[in-house]
Amino acid sequence: MRRLILASLLALAMTVPTLAVQPDEVLPDAALEARARTLSAELRCLVCQNQSIDDSDAPLARDLRLMIRERLTAGDSDETIIDYVVSRYGEFVLLRPRFEPATWALWLTPFVLLLAGVSLVAMQRRRMRGKEPEAPLSVEEQARLERLLGE
Repeated sequence: MRRLILASLLALAMTVPTLAVQPDEVLPDAALEARARTLSAELRCLVCQNQSIDDSDAPLARDLRLMIRERLTAGDSDETIIDYVVSRYGEFVLLRPRFEPATWALWLTPFVLLLAGVSLVAMQRRRMRGKEPEAPLSVEEQARLERLLGE
């Protein structure tokens, strides 16, 4: 029983996300550090591409985390820092792209596809509702079908 509990705890510990932020990166001011972590969670690692820079161990992600902390210490606002990173690396660096004309297709396509699917289902139901049910086979047709099937 103890082994089972130990194995379960070990498996649970392995599912906890590990963050890549190193102790030497952490700011002494807790409020600034919280802002830095929030900003880091919003930016995509350009090496890993499906991780935030907060989660990535890549050297570029570390450089970006350090740059964010330097700018926060210098007094920049969160929006200024995000704009700076976007100006250097493009919109792709944002894990949640902004709603702008260039990204409308990205944001609106799921809704358009959903609307198209609902419309197709509604049209199909309307067509099915308009059809009359088929008449059952006559006695002659049933006998012929049984002969053809060899019954």
